[in-house]
Amino acid sequence: MIDVATLRVVAEVKVGRHPLGLAAHPSRPEVYVAVSGADQVAVVDAHRQEVVAQIPVGRGPFFVNFFPDGRQAFVLNADSNSVTIIDCTRQWVEATITVEQTPGAARASPDGRLLLVSSRTDSNVVLIDRANLRIVARIPVAAEPTQIAILPDSSKVFVAASGSGQVSAIDLKQRALLVHIPTGKTPADLVLKPDGGELFVANFGSGTVTVINTWTNNATETLTAGQHPNQVEITNDGSRLYVSDFSSGRVFAIEISTRKVLAGVEVGWQPTRMALTPDETLLLVMNTGSNDVAVVDTAKHSLLTLIPVGLSPQAIAVQTIKEENSRQW
Repeated sequence: MIDVATLRVVAEVKVGRHPLGLAAHPSRPEVYVAVSGADQVAVVDAHRQEVVAQIPVGRGPFFVNFFPDGRQAFVLNADSNSVTIIDCTRQWVEATITVEQTPGAARASPDGRLLLVSSRTDSNVVLIDRANLRIVARIPVAAEPTQIAILPDSSKVFVAASGSGQVSAIDLKQRALLVHIPTGKTPADLVLKPDGGELFVANFGSGTVTVINTWTNNATETLTAGQHPNQVEITNDGSRLYVSDFSSGRVFAIEISTRKVLAGVEVGWQPTRMALTPDETLLLVMNTGSNDVAVVDTAKHSLLTLIPVGLSPQAIAVQTIKEENSRQW
């Protein structure tokens, strides 16, 4: 746990063997951690800086996140090909739903009605109805789908298919595939502008970012972005895009209106995850290779410091903690 106000580690919390994914609860000072080696989710109280609950889930959990209202969490289990739904108030399992082989990613629709899970082996997307916690559709997409982005009005979903160099567009109202959109090689991550008008796709195998018009479902531009871009992050006002380059150890800041690269900041070895602080003054970059977190000043596009963390960090999440005399992230 890093205090971003002082740029130092304030606690190390033991959660179990092989923690792979984590997410900050949207309204409570809690962090949920998918602990793969223990087949459970550990709930960390951010104030007390300790584990307050351990919830058994499926085998090999690697990803956890929340529905928009924070009432339930969902967990992807790699070894049991399932998704576990957790009641966050009672901190117990509501349901475990078997999905397709090799789940890749999961995302809740903004209206909170659906949970979407991509299947890399079966090349489809599973739609789970939240009300009855049952699968209501399986939609074929391009080969080896992973990351998912859903329009703010929950009308359409875009799925990065790393095995085909495409993004598949799905009509969520009709629950039907619309089109496969060509991108660069190995699309690894994607992010929407806040208004949903454009989608940015990081193509790990091509060293590019593809820009997709989400209304017409067409690729409109290709931007260069280092050697192996692997994650994209966007500001809340949609003015700036950040792209991490796994091979060069840099993060590129791109002005979206002009498509101009504002800076390329050296951040460390093998950056794999990024997160903006709530006020967006700092960009935190997790480096898997150098076992640290880079802190980037977003106004000056400069590296402030590198904070050592544990070996092979896997995920990063940011949460505001309100205290009497300070604010801690």
